[in-house]
Amino acid sequence: MSFIKDFFNYVRTYSRYVDFTIVITYVLLSLIGLVMIYSASMVMASRTPGITGGNPEHFYIRQLISIFLGFTVVFIMAYFMSGEFLRNKYFQIAATGGIFILLVFTAFFGTEVNGERNWIRLAGFNFQTSEFFKIVTILYLAYIYDRKKDRLKQLEGGHLVPLAFIGFCTMIVISNDFGTGLVITGIIAGIFIYSGISIRFLAKVGGALAVAAGAVGVIIYLIKGSILSPHQQARIDTFLHPFNDPTGTGYQLTNALVSISHGGVFGNGLGDGVMKLGYLPEPHTDFIFAVVAEELGLIGVIFILCLYLIIVIKALRYAAVSQDMFYRLICIGVAIYISFQLFINLGGISKLIPLTGVPLPLLSYGGSSFLSISIAIGLLIIAAKHVKKSKALGHT
Repeated sequence: MSFIKDFFNYVRTYSRYVDFTIVITYVLLSLIGLVMIYSASMVMASRTPGITGGNPEHFYIRQLISIFLGFTVVFIMAYFMSGEFLRNKYFQIAATGGIFILLVFTAFFGTEVNGERNWIRLAGFNFQTSEFFKIVTILYLAYIYDRKKDRLKQLEGGHLVPLAFIGFCTMIVISNDFGTGLVITGIIAGIFIYSGISIRFLAKVGGALAVAAGAVGVIIYLIKGSILSPHQQARIDTFLHPFNDPTGTGYQLTNALVSISHGGVFGNGLGDGVMKLGYLPEPHTDFIFAVVAEELGLIGVIFILCLYLIIVIKALRYAAVSQDMFYRLICIGVAIYISFQLFINLGGISKLIPLTGVPLPLLSYGGSSFLSISIAIGLLIIAAKHVKKSKALGHT
């Protein structure tokens, strides 16, 4: 009994440093996602016995497991993980080395899903390596630039090794998962710019990256005869002319647009969407927001977007007030991760940009995506806790 008492005393003591606005917003988005996944998938699940056994709750139960794991991870990170552990040299070596091995293994031996080889199958679950590379990217760059913070204006060659490593890993991701590669590229660019590096060096890196990208494109063209895969080419054609083939390559996008238009201001009501009934393939994954728009309407869409905005604003605020480079860059990385992935998903289903197959943070079905976002939220809570502790001690 004394152990339980000590545990609750510990949690109560450290709760004053935890930003519960972030926690509550994260929980709300997760639970909204769980409800919408059940609404979007129950009919499809009951009609595909070969995949789900005919159980309409198949995807709901699997997502519930992911949410339980995600909540556990966030709780452990909020109360029992120190930021100093995250910037320990040996942790950084293990994290970067481990993710590099997993990315290479996935590229050669991974399972191909929807034209992209970015999955490893473990214990009956598909594990998406690239989702966790986003987290490693944030931590690694924050660690590197924190160590070099006193020399960022003068140091130029010292940036090349970390950039080369992250850039090489990102190219592996892009070759198999273009959408996730875009998110990672956004994280790299945001942290790189926010770190305080000189504009002259940024211009040099931009030019070098453009040359490198062109060289890689030429090599891919010479090997494959095309820079883009047939799957990626089909997505661009669909973006440009979605209604030219509404029953073929444009099927998902056209039905997503119809689904969004059905919702109006107040929506058709939870569970009363029509387009999920066989018209919108796999509506519980990348197209979950089309179901949200149809069933909850503009009001529901605005409410959910405001929840995302709360987390992003919180991350930017902590980045602005923190005096510790490591935590500041973590906050910026998390803010870019969530906002950029949100933009790519919503832009794709609304025909603002080409579809890239990026899940909606916390709402789309998928264990790897949910756990990755949960870890990012945990990192933000750790950074916020550090800022609050420093402020309490009188040195933010």
